Amino acid sequence: MSKGLPKDVLSAINKKTGKNISENAIKKLASGVNPNTLQNEAELRKLIKQVADMAKIKVPDSTVSDIVKAVKSSGMSPSNLESLVKMMMKK
Repeated sequence: MSKGLPKDVLSAINKKTGKNISENAIKKLASGVNPNTLQNEAELRKLIKQVADMAKIKVPDSTVSDIVKAVKSSGMSPSNLESLVKMMMKK
């Protein structure tokens, strides 16, 4: 992604969550994500919980497990996170 967070991405995130999440909060969270985050189950669970906390929503452990399973089985890497964001914006 580019250095700045595109306004349409930020708007989409806020619209989807129904919350007002700041660009700085997203950047701070994203700065801690590295290739290991998506490969390491503990790190991935931590990231999911951080996102849920940022959006102020409760995510049941069963849902966290489903997300972890989906990410790990998809072979997702940080290099294709931008395409994931674009896909989410379309929904």
